[in-house]
Amino acid sequence: MIDELFIKIIILSDLVLQMMKKFNVCVLGATGLVGSEMVKILLDRNFPIESLTLLASKRTAGSIVSAAGRTMEVKDADEATFEDIDIALFAGGELASEIYAERANRAGCVVIDNSSFFRMRPNVPLVVPEVNEGDLERHKGIIANPNCSTIQMAVVLKPIYDAVGIKRVVVSTYQSVSGTGRAAIDELKRQSFDVLSGNEVKSECYPCQIAFNLIPQIGSFDSSGYSSEEMKMIFETKKIFSDDSIKVAATTVRVPVERGHCESLNIETVKKISKIDAERLLASADGISLCGCSNQYPYPTPLTCANKDDVFVGRIREDLSCPNALELWISADNIRKGAALNAVQIAEALIKRDLVRV
Repeated sequence: MIDELFIKIIILSDLVLQMMKKFNVCVLGATGLVGSEMVKILLDRNFPIESLTLLASKRTAGSIVSAAGRTMEVKDADEATFEDIDIALFAGGELASEIYAERANRAGCVVIDNSSFFRMRPNVPLVVPEVNEGDLERHKGIIANPNCSTIQMAVVLKPIYDAVGIKRVVVSTYQSVSGTGRAAIDELKRQSFDVLSGNEVKSECYPCQIAFNLIPQIGSFDSSGYSSEEMKMIFETKKIFSDDSIKVAATTVRVPVERGHCESLNIETVKKISKIDAERLLASADGISLCGCSNQYPYPTPLTCANKDDVFVGRIREDLSCPNALELWISADNIRKGAALNAVQIAEALIKRDLVRV
């Protein structure tokens, strides 16, 4: 009896000590849309920060970032050694990840990378905490944040996959211009003004006009005719679920919306699941908000999810053409849950599992 009590006291003491730890954190790419959102989320969620270092390229080094009542100066990433950093959130793009991630890791820093540079490397976990948090146990210093459109889909697939299995997913995405960056937001606004004013419309961020238009191309096309964004969704989904048997067919489309991605999902399951049972599963799952009769309309829109943490689900129905399939409509803030929040949640999970070396 005394031995059992002693063990419980030790475990409780370890938990208390773990909760009291604070960490030296850095955000690389802090002046971009995702990086600045990471800073805001870290402070809003009271992440256990001892110090917070903001890094960016020479072009924006010296900028001031304001969040949660704090103002912080952004430093030049080229001058960073990472020796005093415990956790680094990378939002600087593939080139920055290629240049700085290994350097940070060698300095003893755990890197959570938002770019696609490490995602498909076998020894790098690709993590959505609501889906495969356990994969963090095998990290070797670098963890990849999945693609924004893959993250929101994976969150919704998880409870269905666990309950009845998934054979095939057909997904069509409706992705906002913020996924391209601030320049694309500015281009959408400028083009919209020019169209309404009767001015000449110029396209720089996209191959054709995005204002009042749809572009069924995100990324470059390969020899099969699929875009790089579509292939990301296919391969990343299989890796996140550790299941190569899941078939994924994707069509990704850029739409003239500033923020928030929507997706139409057709999910063919191994065992049949009714609409009612699917609604129950999704309503009780972490990270999901169900749009139903209590909402103004039974489906989410980009405005529904703006600056929200959850993935929103609506229009759940049984596929009339297939006995074991569901149709869903989902929406999520691509800058928040699709990037910045997911990275912070990974960092929180690392701390909870005592997987950060300090």
